[in-house]
Parts: sequence; structure tokens; C-alpha cells
Amino acid sequence: MTIADNISAIRGHIQEAVSRRSVLGAPGPVTLVAVTKNQGIAEMQEALSAGIGAVGENRIQEAVGKYAELGDLPEWHLIGHLQTNKVHLAVPIFHLIHSVDSERLASEINRVAGKIGKRQNILLQVNVADEETKFGIDSDQAIDLAWKISGLEHLCLRGLMTIAPFYDDKEKTRPIFRKLYEIFSALRKAAPPNTFIDSLSMGMTNDYVVAVEEGANIVRVGTGIFGARKY
Repeated sequence: MTIADNISAIRGHIQEAVSRRSVLGAPGPVTLVAVTKNQGIAEMQEALSAGIGAVGENRIQEAVGKYAELGDLPEWHLIGHLQTNKVHLAVPIFHLIHSVDSERLASEINRVAGKIGKRQNILLQVNVADEETKFGIDSDQAIDLAWKISGLEHLCLRGLMTIAPFYDDKEKTRPIFRKLYEIFSALRKAAPPNTFIDSLSMGMTNDYVVAVEEGANIVRVGTGIFGARKY
């Protein structure tokens, strides 16, 4: 199957998953982010030609090089961990940063964004599964951190993100996604000032269907679109 075929199939699966949702008030529509780590410019252009409107990058240096060739796509998303010393490279490029996990990082993004006259969209990364190897704040800290950073004038908090563990049985991810949706709903209800809570990023190639069923409106798919990564 071609990249375009894969994208078409995934969109069909997303549409079917939306129809099976049991959660109330889940945000929509669902944005399919093509994860382009280790993919070449030709593959990215093929995905864009097939209707992809957002690409997700894990590494800043790789993204900078691709941005220099492709320029402003409809949207660039940073889905990997962001170190404070790389913020000055990330802010000029990315429409949405998914991986904010501390007040210190948020403050640095705010500072850099202010320098270039930008209001940077961000998500808080929540380590719902409490995995020691994963970045992200604890579940019970998410709303508190949202309030702490809501006064940063060059940030716009848009919602939450998580990365579930990889399970052969993807149904095991359901409680994780359900818990993040509960936190997301509570955050929307709290409505801290200077925020616009409309984005819930969860689900990757192995588990995006379950994530959408549980309320995700951003899914991050790489292998499902491009095939196995090229290293």
C-alpha cells in the first residue's frame, strides 16, 4: 500500500472510532498528525499531497533541517521531549508543542515566544501510566500546573497529551486514555484564564483507535502511515 492508501485507511478507522465513542462532550474533529521522525522530504511531501495537514517531529535538529527545506507547512507539531536549552530553536517553528512537563519549561517557552512576538500553543504532557522511562507530570499535578502557567501571556494552553505504554493487547490502554479524558474534562470545566482547552493528544499507531474512542482529537501516527522507520 502507498502512503496515500495508508492515510485513507487510517482516516476511515478514525471515523469509525468516533462513531463508537461513549464519552460525552468529546472534542472534534480528529487531527491526524503524521509522525515524520527519520522520514525523508519525499515521504513527507507524499503525505502532504494525500491531505495530511500536520506533521509531528521528535527531535529539534531534525525538524530544523526539514523546516529549512519545506518552510511553513499547515502545522508543525513537536511531540518529543523539549529541553530548555532547545526552546529557542523550537518556538519559531512549531504551531503546537505537545510535551510541556514543568513550570520551568513553560516559563522559558513564554520568554522566547515573547521575544519574537508569538503566542505559543502548548499541551501539558501527563504521565498517566506512571512509567519511570517516560516524561510528563503526574496525573494529580496537571490542573495545578495549568493554573500556575495560565498567567504567562505568551503561552496558550490548549490541552493535554499522554503516551501510553506499548501493549500487544491495545485494550489495556483504554483505562489510561479514559483517565486522561477525565482530567481533560476537569481542566475544561476549571477553565484557567488565558487558556483555550480544546485539544487532547493521545494515541499512536498501535492504539489510536482506542484513543479516539476514549475522546482523543489529536492522534500521532508514524509507522501506520510510512511503514517501519528507516534508521
